Amino acid sequence: MDLTPEAQALAPIVIAVVVLWISEALPLAVTALLGAVACVVAGVAPAKEVFRPFADPLIFLFIGSFLLAEAIRRHGLDRRLAYRVLSVPWVGERPGRILAAVALVTVMISAFISNTCTAAMMLAIVGGILDAVDTVSRKTGRPPAPTFATSLLLCIAFAASIGGLATPIGTPTNLIGLGFIRDQLGVQVTFPGWCAIAVPVVAVMTTIAVIVLRRIFPAGVDRLEGVAEYVAVERARLGRWTVGQRSTAAAFALTVALWVLPGLLVVLLGEEHPACRWLAQRLPEGVAALIGAILLFLLPGDRRQEGGRSRALEWREARIDWDIVLLYGGGMALGELCFSTGLAAAMGAAINGWIPAGPWAGTVLVTVAAVVAVVTSEFTSNTASATMVVPVVIALARATGVDPLMAALAATFAASLGFMMPVSTPCNALVYGSGRVPLRAMMAGGAVIDVAGTLVVTAAMLITGWLWGSL
Repeated sequence: MDLTPEAQALAPIVIAVVVLWISEALPLAVTALLGAVACVVAGVAPAKEVFRPFADPLIFLFIGSFLLAEAIRRHGLDRRLAYRVLSVPWVGERPGRILAAVALVTVMISAFISNTCTAAMMLAIVGGILDAVDTVSRKTGRPPAPTFATSLLLCIAFAASIGGLATPIGTPTNLIGLGFIRDQLGVQVTFPGWCAIAVPVVAVMTTIAVIVLRRIFPAGVDRLEGVAEYVAVERARLGRWTVGQRSTAAAFALTVALWVLPGLLVVLLGEEHPACRWLAQRLPEGVAALIGAILLFLLPGDRRQEGGRSRALEWREARIDWDIVLLYGGGMALGELCFSTGLAAAMGAAINGWIPAGPWAGTVLVTVAAVVAVVTSEFTSNTASATMVVPVVIALARATGVDPLMAALAATFAASLGFMMPVSTPCNALVYGSGRVPLRAMMAGGAVIDVAGTLVVTAAMLITGWLWGSL
Protein backbone atom coordinates (compact mmCIF):
# COMPACT_ATOMS: atom_id res chain seq x y z
CA MET A 1 0.00 0.00 0.00
CA ASP A 2 1.55 3.30 -1.18
CA LEU A 3 1.81 6.03 1.45
CA THR A 4 0.89 9.62 0.76
CA PRO A 5 3.62 12.24 1.25
CA GLU A 6 1.87 13.34 4.44
CA ALA A 7 1.86 9.78 5.78
CA GLN A 8 5.54 9.38 4.90
CA ALA A 9 6.34 12.54 6.86
CA LEU A 10 4.14 11.44 9.77
CA ALA A 11 5.60 7.93 10.18
CA PRO A 12 9.03 8.93 11.61
CA ILE A 13 7.35 11.47 13.88
CA VAL A 14 5.04 8.82 15.33
CA ILE A 15 7.95 6.41 15.82
CA ALA A 16 9.99 9.09 17.58
CA VAL A 17 7.07 10.04 19.85
CA VAL A 18 6.43 6.41 20.79
CA VAL A 19 10.12 5.89 21.62
CA LEU A 20 10.17 9.03 23.77
CA TRP A 21 6.97 7.99 25.55
CA ILE A 22 8.32 4.54 26.33
CA SER A 23 11.75 5.77 27.40
CA GLU A 24 10.36 8.87 29.16
CA ALA A 25 13.47 10.75 28.05
CA LEU A 26 11.24 13.83 28.04
CA PRO A 27 8.11 14.50 30.09
CA LEU A 28 5.12 12.88 28.37
CA ALA A 29 3.36 16.21 27.84
CA VAL A 30 6.47 17.76 26.28
CA THR A 31 6.75 14.81 23.90
CA ALA A 32 3.09 15.24 22.91
CA LEU A 33 3.66 18.92 22.16
CA LEU A 34 6.86 18.11 20.29
CA GLY A 35 4.99 15.64 18.10
CA ALA A 36 2.29 18.20 17.27
CA VAL A 37 4.85 20.89 16.44
CA ALA A 38 6.84 18.46 14.28
CA CYS A 39 3.69 17.61 12.31
CA VAL A 40 3.14 21.26 11.44
CA VAL A 41 6.80 21.87 10.54
CA ALA A 42 6.96 18.68 8.43
CA GLY A 43 3.84 19.68 6.50
CA VAL A 44 1.71 16.76 7.65
CA ALA A 45 -1.25 19.12 8.18
CA PRO A 46 -1.93 22.81 8.83
CA ALA A 47 -1.51 24.10 12.39
CA LYS A 48 -5.26 24.66 12.75
CA GLU A 49 -5.93 20.99 12.05
CA VAL A 50 -3.06 19.66 14.15
CA PHE A 51 -3.95 21.68 17.26
CA ARG A 52 -7.72 21.24 17.00
CA PRO A 53 -7.78 18.25 19.43
CA PHE A 54 -6.32 20.49 22.15
CA ALA A 55 -9.76 22.19 22.25
CA ASP A 56 -11.75 18.95 22.05
CA PRO A 57 -14.84 18.86 24.34
CA LEU A 58 -13.22 16.02 26.28
CA ILE A 59 -10.47 18.46 27.29
CA PHE A 60 -13.08 20.41 29.22
CA LEU A 61 -14.41 17.22 30.78
CA PHE A 62 -10.85 16.73 32.05
CA ILE A 63 -10.68 20.28 33.41
CA GLY A 64 -14.06 20.14 35.16
CA SER A 65 -13.28 16.74 36.67
CA PHE A 66 -9.89 17.91 37.94
CA LEU A 67 -11.49 20.91 39.70
CA LEU A 68 -14.22 18.76 41.31
CA ALA A 69 -11.63 16.22 42.44
CA GLU A 70 -9.45 18.95 43.95
CA ALA A 71 -12.39 20.34 45.96
CA ILE A 72 -13.26 16.86 47.24
CA ARG A 73 -9.66 16.33 48.30
CA ARG A 74 -9.24 19.74 49.91
CA HIS A 75 -12.41 19.44 51.97
CA GLY A 76 -11.64 15.88 53.04
CA LEU A 77 -14.72 14.19 51.60
CA ASP A 78 -12.53 11.31 50.44
CA ARG A 79 -11.19 10.74 53.96
CA ARG A 80 -14.70 10.96 55.37
CA LEU A 81 -15.82 8.20 53.01
CA ALA A 82 -12.77 6.08 53.82
CA TYR A 83 -13.20 6.15 57.58
CA ARG A 84 -16.96 5.69 57.23
CA VAL A 85 -16.50 2.40 55.37
CA LEU A 86 -13.67 1.21 57.64
CA SER A 87 -15.86 1.84 60.70
CA VAL A 88 -18.67 -0.43 59.49
CA PRO A 89 -19.22 -3.05 62.24
CA TRP A 90 -18.92 -5.90 59.72
CA VAL A 91 -15.31 -4.91 59.04
CA GLY A 92 -14.22 -4.98 62.66
CA GLU A 93 -10.64 -6.13 63.20
CA ARG A 94 -10.59 -9.17 60.91
CA PRO A 95 -7.61 -8.96 58.50
CA GLY A 96 -9.48 -10.25 55.46
CA ARG A 97 -12.37 -7.85 55.99
CA ILE A 98 -10.04 -4.91 56.52
CA LEU A 99 -8.30 -5.78 53.25
CA ALA A 100 -11.67 -5.95 51.47
CA ALA A 101 -12.77 -2.63 53.03
CA VAL A 102 -9.55 -0.89 51.93
CA ALA A 103 -10.08 -2.23 48.41
CA LEU A 104 -13.72 -1.07 48.36
CA VAL A 105 -12.90 2.43 49.61
CA THR A 106 -10.03 2.83 47.17
CA VAL A 107 -12.14 1.69 44.23
CA MET A 108 -15.03 3.99 45.13
CA ILE A 109 -12.82 7.05 45.46
CA SER A 110 -10.66 6.39 42.40
CA ALA A 111 -13.82 6.07 40.28
CA PHE A 112 -14.13 9.86 40.46
CA ILE A 113 -10.77 11.15 41.68
CA SER A 114 -7.28 10.75 40.23
CA ASN A 115 -5.91 7.26 40.84
CA THR A 116 -2.65 8.79 42.06
CA CYS A 117 -4.36 11.14 44.54
CA THR A 118 -6.48 8.25 45.78
CA ALA A 119 -3.43 6.06 46.31
CA ALA A 120 -1.60 8.86 48.15
CA MET A 121 -4.56 9.48 50.46
CA MET A 122 -5.15 5.79 51.18
CA LEU A 123 -1.43 5.28 51.75
CA ALA A 124 -1.59 7.78 54.63
CA ILE A 125 -4.71 6.14 56.08
CA VAL A 126 -3.36 2.59 55.83
CA GLY A 127 -0.03 3.76 57.21
CA GLY A 128 -1.85 5.00 60.30
CA ILE A 129 -3.69 1.69 60.63
CA LEU A 130 -0.45 -0.28 60.39
CA ASP A 131 1.21 1.97 62.98
CA ALA A 132 -1.73 1.40 65.34
CA VAL A 133 -1.50 -2.35 64.81
CA ASP A 134 2.25 -2.29 65.50
CA THR A 135 1.74 -0.30 68.72
CA VAL A 136 -0.94 -2.62 70.07
CA SER A 137 0.81 -5.81 68.95
CA ARG A 138 3.90 -4.89 70.94
CA LYS A 139 1.74 -4.89 74.04
CA THR A 140 -0.16 -8.08 73.25
CA GLY A 141 2.75 -10.00 71.74
CA ARG A 142 0.61 -11.13 68.76
CA PRO A 143 1.84 -9.13 65.77
CA PRO A 144 0.55 -9.92 62.27
CA ALA A 145 2.91 -11.37 59.70
CA PRO A 146 4.94 -8.79 57.77
CA THR A 147 3.14 -9.92 54.64
CA PHE A 148 -0.09 -8.33 55.91
CA ALA A 149 1.36 -4.85 55.43
CA THR A 150 2.44 -5.92 51.95
CA SER A 151 -1.07 -7.06 51.10
CA LEU A 152 -2.68 -3.81 52.31
CA LEU A 153 -0.24 -1.59 50.46
CA LEU A 154 -0.44 -3.56 47.23
CA CYS A 155 -4.22 -3.48 47.60
CA ILE A 156 -4.06 0.32 47.50
CA ALA A 157 -2.01 0.37 44.29
CA PHE A 158 -4.04 -2.28 42.49
CA ALA A 159 -7.49 -1.10 43.62
CA ALA A 160 -6.73 2.52 42.67
CA SER A 161 -5.99 1.45 39.10
CA ILE A 162 -8.95 -0.91 38.98
CA GLY A 163 -11.36 1.69 40.40
CA GLY A 164 -10.33 4.18 37.73
CA LEU A 165 -12.09 1.96 35.19
CA ALA A 166 -15.51 2.33 36.83
CA THR A 167 -16.44 5.68 35.24
CA PRO A 168 -15.31 7.54 32.10
CA ILE A 169 -13.61 10.18 34.28
CA GLY A 170 -11.94 7.68 36.63
CA THR A 171 -8.67 7.87 34.71
CA PRO A 172 -7.55 9.84 31.65
CA THR A 173 -6.94 6.54 29.87
CA ASN A 174 -10.70 6.03 29.59
CA LEU A 175 -11.28 9.39 27.96
CA ILE A 176 -8.42 8.91 25.52
CA GLY A 177 -9.90 5.62 24.33
CA LEU A 178 -13.40 7.09 24.19
CA GLY A 179 -12.08 10.01 22.15
CA PHE A 180 -10.66 7.68 19.50
CA ILE A 181 -13.86 5.61 19.50
CA ARG A 182 -15.99 8.73 19.03
CA ASP A 183 -13.84 10.33 16.33
CA GLN A 184 -12.86 7.26 14.34
CA LEU A 185 -15.87 4.99 14.81
CA GLY A 186 -18.62 7.57 15.23
CA VAL A 187 -19.78 5.86 18.44
CA GLN A 188 -20.62 8.03 21.45
CA VAL A 189 -20.35 5.91 24.61
CA THR A 190 -22.42 7.64 27.29
CA PHE A 191 -21.59 7.86 30.97
CA PRO A 192 -24.20 5.21 31.95
CA GLY A 193 -23.22 3.08 28.95
CA TRP A 194 -19.60 2.99 30.03
CA CYS A 195 -20.55 2.22 33.63
CA ALA A 196 -22.82 -0.63 32.52
CA ILE A 197 -19.75 -2.35 31.06
CA ALA A 198 -17.14 -1.17 33.53
CA VAL A 199 -18.78 -1.62 36.94
CA PRO A 200 -19.13 -5.43 36.60
CA VAL A 201 -15.52 -5.60 35.37
CA VAL A 202 -14.36 -3.56 38.36
CA ALA A 203 -16.39 -5.66 40.80
CA VAL A 204 -14.93 -8.93 39.49
CA MET A 205 -11.37 -7.63 39.35
CA THR A 206 -11.56 -6.13 42.86
CA THR A 207 -12.80 -9.44 44.22
CA ILE A 208 -9.99 -11.29 42.45
CA ALA A 209 -7.39 -8.81 43.76
CA VAL A 210 -8.55 -9.23 47.36
CA ILE A 211 -8.56 -13.03 47.11
CA VAL A 212 -5.13 -13.14 45.46
CA LEU A 213 -3.51 -10.74 47.92
CA ARG A 214 -5.03 -12.50 50.91
CA ARG A 215 -3.72 -15.87 49.76
CA ILE A 216 -0.27 -14.79 48.64
CA PHE A 217 0.33 -12.44 51.60
CA PRO A 218 -1.55 -13.84 54.64
CA ALA A 219 -1.92 -11.89 57.88
CA GLY A 220 -1.02 -14.84 60.10
CA VAL A 221 -3.51 -13.80 62.82
CA ASP A 222 -7.29 -13.90 63.15
CA ARG A 223 -7.68 -10.43 64.63
CA LEU A 224 -5.84 -7.11 64.44
CA GLU A 225 -6.34 -5.40 67.75
CA GLY A 226 -6.31 -1.61 67.78
CA VAL A 227 -7.66 -1.03 64.28
CA ALA A 228 -11.25 -0.33 65.33
CA GLU A 229 -10.11 2.13 68.00
CA TYR A 230 -7.79 3.94 65.59
CA VAL A 231 -10.52 4.31 62.93
CA ALA A 232 -13.02 5.53 65.52
CA VAL A 233 -10.59 8.18 66.80
CA GLU A 234 -9.73 9.38 63.30
CA ARG A 235 -13.37 9.51 62.29
CA ALA A 236 -14.24 11.53 65.39
CA ARG A 237 -11.52 14.02 64.49
CA LEU A 238 -13.33 14.78 61.25
CA GLY A 239 -16.16 16.34 63.24
CA ARG A 240 -19.40 17.52 61.71
CA TRP A 241 -19.84 18.33 58.04
CA THR A 242 -18.52 21.79 57.22
CA VAL A 243 -20.13 24.30 54.88
CA GLY A 244 -17.40 23.67 52.33
CA GLN A 245 -17.97 19.93 52.42
CA ARG A 246 -21.71 20.37 51.90
CA SER A 247 -21.16 22.76 49.00
CA THR A 248 -18.64 20.42 47.37
CA ALA A 249 -20.96 17.44 47.81
CA ALA A 250 -23.85 19.41 46.26
CA ALA A 251 -21.78 20.46 43.23
CA PHE A 252 -20.49 16.92 42.76
CA ALA A 253 -23.97 15.38 43.13
CA LEU A 254 -25.40 17.77 40.52
CA THR A 255 -22.59 16.93 38.10
CA VAL A 256 -23.10 13.19 38.46
CA ALA A 257 -26.85 13.67 38.00
CA LEU A 258 -26.23 15.58 34.75
CA TRP A 259 -23.88 12.85 33.58
CA VAL A 260 -26.36 10.07 34.29
CA LEU A 261 -29.65 11.79 33.37
CA PRO A 262 -29.34 11.70 29.55
CA GLY A 263 -28.68 7.96 29.51
CA LEU A 264 -31.56 7.25 31.87
CA LEU A 265 -33.97 9.30 29.77
CA VAL A 266 -32.90 7.44 26.64
CA VAL A 267 -33.80 4.17 28.37
CA LEU A 268 -37.15 5.55 29.60
CA LEU A 269 -38.25 7.72 26.65
CA GLY A 270 -36.25 6.51 23.68
CA GLU A 271 -33.39 8.11 21.82
CA GLU A 272 -35.66 10.13 19.49
CA HIS A 273 -37.60 11.87 22.26
CA PRO A 274 -37.19 15.68 22.13
CA ALA A 275 -35.98 15.85 25.73
CA CYS A 276 -33.23 13.30 25.01
CA ARG A 277 -32.08 15.13 21.89
CA TRP A 278 -32.10 18.46 23.75
CA LEU A 279 -29.96 17.08 26.60
CA ALA A 280 -27.52 15.45 24.20
CA GLN A 281 -27.03 18.72 22.32
CA ARG A 282 -27.11 21.20 25.21
CA LEU A 283 -25.63 19.27 28.14
CA PRO A 284 -22.81 17.00 26.96
CA GLU A 285 -20.62 15.52 29.68
CA GLY A 286 -17.90 18.17 29.34
CA VAL A 287 -20.44 20.96 29.88
CA ALA A 288 -21.93 19.11 32.88
CA ALA A 289 -18.45 18.87 34.43
CA LEU A 290 -17.88 22.58 33.91
CA ILE A 291 -21.24 23.43 35.47
CA GLY A 292 -20.28 21.52 38.61
CA ALA A 293 -16.80 23.04 38.64
CA ILE A 294 -18.13 26.61 38.24
CA LEU A 295 -20.56 26.02 41.10
CA LEU A 296 -17.57 25.43 43.36
CA PHE A 297 -16.52 29.04 42.82
CA LEU A 298 -20.06 30.28 43.62
CA LEU A 299 -21.11 28.15 46.60
CA PRO A 300 -19.93 29.11 50.10
CA GLY A 301 -16.94 27.46 51.70
CA ASP A 302 -15.50 27.50 55.20
CA ARG A 303 -14.71 30.61 57.20
CA ARG A 304 -11.26 32.09 56.83
CA GLN A 305 -9.06 32.56 59.87
CA GLU A 306 -8.71 36.25 59.07
CA GLY A 307 -12.48 36.61 58.85
CA GLY A 308 -15.07 36.25 56.13
CA ARG A 309 -16.12 33.15 54.26
CA SER A 310 -14.33 31.67 51.28
CA ARG A 311 -15.88 29.87 48.35
CA ALA A 312 -15.98 26.09 48.13
CA LEU A 313 -12.96 26.39 45.85
CA GLU A 314 -10.77 29.45 45.34
CA TRP A 315 -9.04 29.95 42.02
CA ARG A 316 -5.61 29.98 43.65
CA GLU A 317 -6.43 26.51 45.01
CA ALA A 318 -7.61 25.16 41.65
CA ARG A 319 -5.25 22.45 40.46
CA ILE A 320 -5.51 21.18 36.90
CA ASP A 321 -3.22 18.40 35.72
CA TRP A 322 -2.01 20.13 32.58
CA ASP A 323 0.36 17.22 31.87
CA ILE A 324 -2.65 14.99 31.20
CA VAL A 325 -4.48 17.69 29.24
CA LEU A 326 -1.52 18.27 26.93
CA LEU A 327 -0.78 14.56 26.61
CA TYR A 328 -4.39 13.96 25.57
CA GLY A 329 -4.34 16.79 23.03
CA GLY A 330 -1.05 15.72 21.49
CA GLY A 331 -1.97 12.05 21.47
CA MET A 332 -5.34 12.68 19.86
CA ALA A 333 -3.72 14.94 17.27
CA LEU A 334 -1.28 12.21 16.24
CA GLY A 335 -4.05 9.61 16.27
CA GLU A 336 -6.33 11.65 14.03
CA LEU A 337 -3.49 12.42 11.63
CA CYS A 338 -2.66 8.71 11.41
CA PHE A 339 -6.18 8.11 10.11
CA SER A 340 -6.53 11.21 7.91
CA THR A 341 -3.19 10.62 6.14
CA GLY A 342 -3.81 6.90 5.63
CA LEU A 343 -0.89 5.83 7.84
CA ALA A 344 -3.17 3.90 10.22
CA ALA A 345 -4.77 2.01 7.33
CA ALA A 346 -1.32 1.09 6.01
CA MET A 347 -0.26 -0.14 9.46
CA GLY A 348 -3.41 -2.22 9.75
CA ALA A 349 -2.87 -3.75 6.32
CA ALA A 350 0.76 -4.53 7.13
CA ILE A 351 -0.11 -6.62 10.17
CA ASN A 352 -3.39 -7.96 8.82
CA GLY A 353 -1.86 -11.37 8.34
CA TRP A 354 -1.39 -11.79 12.08
CA ILE A 355 -5.15 -12.11 12.62
CA PRO A 356 -6.73 -15.30 11.23
CA ALA A 357 -9.70 -14.77 8.95
CA GLY A 358 -13.05 -16.34 9.65
CA PRO A 359 -15.75 -16.18 12.32
CA TRP A 360 -13.18 -16.07 15.13
CA ALA A 361 -11.36 -12.99 13.85
CA GLY A 362 -13.25 -10.64 16.17
CA THR A 363 -12.56 -12.80 19.22
CA VAL A 364 -8.86 -13.08 18.40
CA LEU A 365 -8.59 -9.31 17.82
CA VAL A 366 -10.23 -8.48 21.16
CA THR A 367 -7.83 -10.86 22.91
CA VAL A 368 -4.78 -9.46 21.12
CA ALA A 369 -5.87 -5.87 21.89
CA ALA A 370 -6.17 -6.63 25.61
CA VAL A 371 -2.84 -8.49 25.79
CA VAL A 372 -0.88 -5.84 23.88
CA ALA A 373 -2.35 -3.01 25.95
CA VAL A 374 -1.50 -4.77 29.23
CA VAL A 375 2.07 -5.53 28.16
CA THR A 376 2.59 -1.99 26.87
CA SER A 377 1.26 -0.46 30.08
CA GLU A 378 3.91 -2.31 32.08
CA PHE A 379 6.66 -0.29 30.42
CA THR A 380 5.05 3.09 29.83
CA SER A 381 2.25 5.16 31.35
CA ASN A 382 -1.34 4.00 30.99
CA THR A 383 -2.27 7.12 29.06
CA ALA A 384 0.59 6.67 26.62
CA SER A 385 -0.33 3.00 26.25
CA ALA A 386 -3.92 3.85 25.30
CA THR A 387 -2.75 6.60 22.95
CA MET A 388 -0.46 4.16 21.13
CA VAL A 389 -2.52 0.97 21.13
CA VAL A 390 -6.14 2.06 20.52
CA PRO A 391 -5.55 3.66 17.07
CA VAL A 392 -3.53 0.65 15.90
CA VAL A 393 -6.26 -1.72 17.06
CA ILE A 394 -8.92 0.27 15.21
CA ALA A 395 -6.85 0.27 12.03
CA LEU A 396 -6.14 -3.46 12.36
CA ALA A 397 -9.84 -4.22 12.86
CA ARG A 398 -10.76 -2.29 9.74
CA ALA A 399 -8.07 -4.08 7.73
CA THR A 400 -9.32 -7.42 9.04
CA GLY A 401 -12.93 -6.57 8.26
CA VAL A 402 -14.35 -6.90 11.77
CA ASP A 403 -16.18 -4.38 13.95
CA PRO A 404 -13.44 -2.45 15.82
CA LEU A 405 -15.60 -1.22 18.73
CA MET A 406 -15.06 -4.07 21.17
CA ALA A 407 -11.36 -4.34 20.35
CA ALA A 408 -10.93 -0.60 20.94
CA LEU A 409 -12.77 -0.86 24.25
CA ALA A 410 -10.65 -3.87 25.23
CA ALA A 411 -7.46 -1.91 24.58
CA THR A 412 -8.83 1.08 26.51
CA PHE A 413 -9.70 -1.03 29.55
CA ALA A 414 -6.53 -3.13 29.46
CA ALA A 415 -4.27 -0.08 29.23
CA SER A 416 -5.02 0.54 32.93
CA LEU A 417 -3.90 -2.94 34.02
CA GLY A 418 -0.18 -2.53 34.53
CA PHE A 419 0.39 -3.99 38.01
CA MET A 420 3.81 -5.67 38.00
CA MET A 421 6.39 -2.89 38.07
CA PRO A 422 6.83 0.32 40.11
CA VAL A 423 7.14 2.23 36.81
CA SER A 424 3.87 0.82 35.47
CA THR A 425 1.65 3.37 37.24
CA PRO A 426 2.16 6.24 39.70
CA CYS A 427 0.07 4.22 42.17
CA ASN A 428 2.60 1.40 42.05
CA ALA A 429 5.45 3.88 42.39
CA LEU A 430 3.90 5.52 45.47
CA VAL A 431 3.35 2.20 47.22
CA TYR A 432 6.80 0.88 46.31
CA GLY A 433 8.31 4.13 47.54
CA SER A 434 6.92 3.45 51.02
CA GLY A 435 9.76 0.97 51.50
CA ARG A 436 7.40 -1.69 52.86
CA VAL A 437 6.73 -3.53 49.59
CA PRO A 438 9.52 -5.73 48.15
CA LEU A 439 9.82 -5.61 44.36
CA ARG A 440 9.47 -9.38 44.18
CA ALA A 441 6.15 -9.16 46.04
CA MET A 442 4.81 -6.49 43.66
CA MET A 443 5.85 -8.54 40.65
CA ALA A 444 4.34 -11.75 42.04
CA GLY A 445 0.99 -10.23 42.95
CA GLY A 446 0.92 -7.99 39.88
CA ALA A 447 1.61 -10.83 37.47
CA VAL A 448 -1.35 -12.85 38.74
CA ILE A 449 -3.71 -9.87 38.59
CA ASP A 450 -2.39 -8.87 35.16
CA VAL A 451 -3.32 -12.28 33.80
CA ALA A 452 -6.67 -12.31 35.61
CA GLY A 453 -7.43 -8.75 34.47
CA THR A 454 -6.63 -9.59 30.85
CA LEU A 455 -9.01 -12.55 30.98
CA VAL A 456 -11.76 -10.53 32.67
CA VAL A 457 -11.51 -7.64 30.21
CA THR A 458 -11.43 -9.99 27.23
CA ALA A 459 -14.44 -11.94 28.49
CA ALA A 460 -16.36 -8.74 29.29
CA MET A 461 -15.79 -7.31 25.82
CA LEU A 462 -16.73 -10.57 24.11
CA ILE A 463 -19.94 -10.81 26.15
CA THR A 464 -20.74 -7.14 25.49
CA GLY A 465 -20.04 -7.58 21.78
CA TRP A 466 -22.28 -10.63 21.67
CA LEU A 467 -25.11 -8.77 23.43
CA TRP A 468 -24.73 -5.73 21.16
CA GLY A 469 -24.20 -7.84 18.05
CA SER A 470 -20.78 -6.29 17.44
CA LEU A 471 -18.90 -9.57 17.09
